[in-house]
Amino acid sequence: MPSTGERLRALADLIGVEVHGSGDPLIRDATHDSRQVAAGTLFVAVKGFSTDGHRYLEQAVANGAVAAVVTDEVETTIPVLRVPDARAVMGSLAAAIHGHPSRQVPVIGVTGTNGKTTVTHMIEHILSTAGKAVGLVGTIHTRIGDDVIPALHTTPEATDFQRMLRDMVDRGADVVAVEVSSHAMTLHRVDATWFGVVAFTNLSQDHLDFHHDMETYFEAKASLFDPERAARGVIWVDDPWGSRLAASTSMDIVTVGREADISVVIVEADLSGTTVDLDLGGGTHRVRLPMAGTFNVENAAVAAGVCSVVGTADATIVEALGSLPGVPGRFERVSGDDPISVFVDFAHTPDGIAEVISAVRGLVDGRIIAVIGAGGDRDREKRPHMGAAASAADVVVVTSDNPRSEDPAAIIDAVMEGMHRDVRAMNLIDRRVAISTAIAEASDGDAVVILGKGHERGQEIAGFRYPFDDRIEARAALAARRGHPA
Repeated sequence: MPSTGERLRALADLIGVEVHGSGDPLIRDATHDSRQVAAGTLFVAVKGFSTDGHRYLEQAVANGAVAAVVTDEVETTIPVLRVPDARAVMGSLAAAIHGHPSRQVPVIGVTGTNGKTTVTHMIEHILSTAGKAVGLVGTIHTRIGDDVIPALHTTPEATDFQRMLRDMVDRGADVVAVEVSSHAMTLHRVDATWFGVVAFTNLSQDHLDFHHDMETYFEAKASLFDPERAARGVIWVDDPWGSRLAASTSMDIVTVGREADISVVIVEADLSGTTVDLDLGGGTHRVRLPMAGTFNVENAAVAAGVCSVVGTADATIVEALGSLPGVPGRFERVSGDDPISVFVDFAHTPDGIAEVISAVRGLVDGRIIAVIGAGGDRDREKRPHMGAAASAADVVVVTSDNPRSEDPAAIIDAVMEGMHRDVRAMNLIDRRVAISTAIAEASDGDAVVILGKGHERGQEIAGFRYPFDDRIEARAALAARRGHPA
């Protein structure tokens, strides 16, 4: 059913504050972005990392805002709710305004450092095979039916998120799969959302510029596994942090691993895929996954566990796993019949880099040439660890990722500081040159892994975003290697 909105005074009662100003308007929507304001909107003035929403209050009023949430004293013509922390109430207010959509459709939340995107896409495919209409929210995009919306964040801000859920409910979604980042938990983006199932993939160093230490990072992820937030949990317990989470949470959980409630064992692996034995609790199934990499076996097992928990038949899960489509920029093979193999992957953490290189090592007889870089204005501590992880390759080309406001050469130097001295390394700031050099360097039987940006179609340098896609650049370099320049 369509959203009916909520009266301002009822919203004030919900969060325990008074209305300052006269009137009790009906609120039809909420937003933290003054550019999204239309008639009947509640504008939430958030103090962000780079700007302050209070600066745009009058623009919001001019655009049709009928009330506002503020943290500062303001002079305005519309009634306001004054709160200590606008982010802390944004989710509850938006959920109420949109009729609590997560109570009307099962929502699946997937968290972890690596694998969130792949797992949610796998869940979408399995449940679609089961005949369900599935909504998808994540790093690459949000998908509602045939409509695809590019993503700004892994998990949207609370006002956008609740509006998306409302839209998905109204358009007949049977279930919604959501990537839930640690930022989303800390910044209240999924507050007031009820999850039918939550899943954990793994945890390794990332985002310590935001969380400061691994313990705080883990606590942000673990806070999703709360009986007041979710009905059941699915946890990959072969990861030490996952094992700890399984032992500490009070919610009903299903464990996934090589020896767990749901178990998976690799039987055979090659570049075209992986054969596994999967036990969903009712017997072992031999499954041929059409994708390579040990990490993808783990991702598939978690996705299968989630779908089993929501009631999908074992036969349907097994059928769907055998026809899994690739996920853009996730261990995506961009070489065809070439005598070398080229993969593009989003891996941008030390563990992610190590996993990709290890997976390829078991699949090819030749050398591994890795192209890596680290993002600017992000976790600086992990950069030398990324270099150390990349040292498992035979040749490493260190280049720019998204340097943002930082000096690309300084970022590259930090990555190279951690590299082992016995690995052959090249330093090429221009990412296009780095990719073409790596592919030209490869001999027949070698593999090139281009890591860090995955599906991204731009590169952020000094305040500008330039068109750039690793997959396009790799294909052009492969064409040049064949003697047919693109």
